[in-house]
Amino acid sequence: MELRDYLRVLRRNWVLILSFSLIGLLGGGAASLITRPTYTAHTQLFVAIQNSGTVQELQQGNTFSQARVQSYAKTVETPVVLQPVIDTLGLAMTPSELAQKVKATSDLNTVLITISAEDDSPVEAAAIAQAVSDSLVKAVEGLEKSDKSSTSPVRLSIVTPAVAPREASAPNTKVNIAIGLLAGVILGALVTLVRSTLDNKVRSEDDLKKITDFPVLGGIVFDRDAVRKPLLVESRNQSPRAESFRRLRTNLQFASLGQHGGAVMVTSSLPGEGKSTTAANLAITLAQSGQSVALVDADLRRPMIAEYLGLEGSAGLTTVLIGNAEVRDVLQPWGEGNLYVLTSGQVPPNPSELLGSEAMLSLVRELESTFDVVIVDAPPLLPVTDAAVLSQHLAGAILVVGSQIVRQGDVERSLEALALVNSKVLGIVMNLLPTKGPDAYNYSYQGYGSKEPQHARKVDPAEAKALTAADGRAASRFPVSSRYQ
Repeated sequence: MELRDYLRVLRRNWVLILSFSLIGLLGGGAASLITRPTYTAHTQLFVAIQNSGTVQELQQGNTFSQARVQSYAKTVETPVVLQPVIDTLGLAMTPSELAQKVKATSDLNTVLITISAEDDSPVEAAAIAQAVSDSLVKAVEGLEKSDKSSTSPVRLSIVTPAVAPREASAPNTKVNIAIGLLAGVILGALVTLVRSTLDNKVRSEDDLKKITDFPVLGGIVFDRDAVRKPLLVESRNQSPRAESFRRLRTNLQFASLGQHGGAVMVTSSLPGEGKSTTAANLAITLAQSGQSVALVDADLRRPMIAEYLGLEGSAGLTTVLIGNAEVRDVLQPWGEGNLYVLTSGQVPPNPSELLGSEAMLSLVRELESTFDVVIVDAPPLLPVTDAAVLSQHLAGAILVVGSQIVRQGDVERSLEALALVNSKVLGIVMNLLPTKGPDAYNYSYQGYGSKEPQHARKVDPAEAKALTAADGRAASRFPVSSRYQ
């Protein structure tokens, strides 16, 4: 992954990272609130040699003191020092337990020993620190004597008596909050990376480039009004969605779609990706450019074209294929342009057989000889074989990919299904693309990079589901298992 890929992942999941950061922040604050305060008292001792000789002897004594200081600091945690403290203060604990509360340190090249004592009570902490210091002075004096009658060559003096602290040493609220925030950010980033690694949905053109070299002919931006008004003629002429279809029309003309004699299938991997609305609006856009267009609803399991365009759907493609009518008798004109629609007709029990029949081939050839462009709305590729069978009669196929709906593996299998029947894939159309956010569709001409204003907003998943449900009728009413079998 490149740097921009990581940045896109972070932009997609910034809410997740922010949530973990807030949880860490609150966790650090909560830990400080529930932790019982601990107070730390300090006292400091000076180690000296009881010698008044020459300068050389004093220097040797100082070196001796520094060498002894580390040993004295270790002695603080022994029962020799701690047991008298327990007896003096009447503490209900053993020397080993008291040792957990006491700490002695000494800096290198100095003769100072610092003793720290922790306790829930500031007064008790100061008392323990002072008692340990007094006990250490006596213990060292006794340990350094060569016999009972001699004096110790080392003398410890308390230079900083213990004082009850005013503020607790723990918990450190600022540190806990900082640690919680850092932990939340790191955890959120890790979860984001794992989630992005496991998430293989197609969200943008960059995701398509990872799995196929077929060109992206265009991107259809999401429009909340399309839920109620799926056709372009029902929306503003200069809307981002209308502009998307005009760009798609232009790109398709460069892909040789607009030449006389070629029928093209519009399909998708799964139901609900917007293939029917794409086919209908593409046909309308082509007709508006002055070409004669035939739109054929070949989705014989879940036909939608008649409902979208407000046409009679009882007589159509199946009526012609079984020989009950001529195609010219059931073609219905639509709109002010040269657009004619062949609806699906009655839903048959054997869609695959009809779409792969010689009658279907003859019908396609007749339409190709009559119209400039023939757009065929075909069933999705993965649930059934209808589209693969039908594609053998057509000049090419356009695969509609619903952003944030279909997975990369589904797109790969769809392209493989078309390759098995030697179908020519003209390109891919991304549908339901957002115009804001990390996966926003970029209105720019390939090779020039000139951008146009972006409107709209990021796709709301709930609205996207509502739009795709309209293309395939609600899944609860027409489940794939029953309609695409």
